[in-house]
Amino acid sequence: MDISLVALLLGVVLLLGLTLGLWVAVALSACALVAMKLLVSAPSGPVLMTTVWGAANSWDLTALPMFIWMGEILFRSRISENMFTGLAPWMQNLPGRLLHVNILGCGIFAAVSGSSAATTATIGKMALPELMKRGYDEKLAIGTLAGSGTLGLLIPPSIILIVYGAATEQSIARLFIAGVLPGAMLCALFMGYVAIWALINKSKMPGADEPVPLLARIRATRSLFPVLLLIVGVIGSIYAGLASPTEAAAVGVLLSLGLSAWYGTLSRASFAEALIGATRTSCMIAFILAGAAMLTVAMGYTGIPRELAGWIGSLDLSPYALLAALTLFFIVLGCFLDGISVVVLTTSVILPMVQAAGLDLIWFGIYLVLVVEMSQITPPVGFNLFVLQAMTGRNIFQVARMALPFFLIMILAVALIVAYPGLALWLPETMLAN
Repeated sequence: MDISLVALLLGVVLLLGLTLGLWVAVALSACALVAMKLLVSAPSGPVLMTTVWGAANSWDLTALPMFIWMGEILFRSRISENMFTGLAPWMQNLPGRLLHVNILGCGIFAAVSGSSAATTATIGKMALPELMKRGYDEKLAIGTLAGSGTLGLLIPPSIILIVYGAATEQSIARLFIAGVLPGAMLCALFMGYVAIWALINKSKMPGADEPVPLLARIRATRSLFPVLLLIVGVIGSIYAGLASPTEAAAVGVLLSLGLSAWYGTLSRASFAEALIGATRTSCMIAFILAGAAMLTVAMGYTGIPRELAGWIGSLDLSPYALLAALTLFFIVLGCFLDGISVVVLTTSVILPMVQAAGLDLIWFGIYLVLVVEMSQITPPVGFNLFVLQAMTGRNIFQVARMALPFFLIMILAVALIVAYPGLALWLPETMLAN
């Protein structure tokens, strides 16, 4: 059968499964089974089951449930209240004032969570009522939460970077290190936009709060120390080469339990809820990865990735043109699938052409996560939008309009790391060199 007809058939099967409301993992598995049964002479059962076992039997993936559990524990603690208390006094003199707490709070929680939705929900449940009570612009307050919540995908320990690293056999530690500077850059871009907006729209900003003495600010900052120590203990141990991501994740769970006990939020019920929540999320991701692995092997037998990479190569696209096309492709795909599904679904097809274009796979992982971050705030399937819709009672498209400026800022961030790859590669290269 002609390779284009094969690709069309598999695309129809996959699209039909997703349209019928099948789980992404089931749709991927069904597509793989159709390809193996109709197009390949190899025994489909043994091949696919061996593939599923190989995908699940990965040491790198053991860090995944531990980091998810750590985030679930902290989600049920008083971490957001303490971060608001510690950050707010230092933001009073900046244009935009407490709106920056949303951004920095999301950035800090992203460093102990790895989940975009959890970051948005944790910071939003504390910061949004406070901002509304003080008279801040609702559109910008919700927009900053929607945009900054996506930092949970980029700032390590990022769940999606673990998935990408496992799928592409790249070092998770290197990916974590590579995500630091782009994450900081995105925070700075968000804060810069808020500051400019506040200077232009002074009439929409509430009156300044009473000035906080320096000593009182320092005392308030003490509430940040426990979570900062957690970040240093978990992420710092990876960067220093003292622990693998899996070992650091296990330490993070223990430290999170201790932190929750310190806050007085650790109970038998909260422990069970966190464990069940982490189990559900981990199983969902594992199921998607198994389905994606099946599809990857099936497509390898059909020869679609090789032919597609050859076709792309024959077009003689420059790396910039290829990345522009991929960015548009991922944005459209992200409107209908969650970020992890986008990564595992496209990796087997995209990677050959990325390698043929001479792009660094560590850099491409950061680029991919930045683009996938946009899918968290694009309707109709934007998880941050769902979280904020439930939190505010606003229509999902209203929330999407509020998040639009931050979506455009993410496009700028993608352009910056494409123009300056060192933003993602300098830190891991420097740290490994030392």
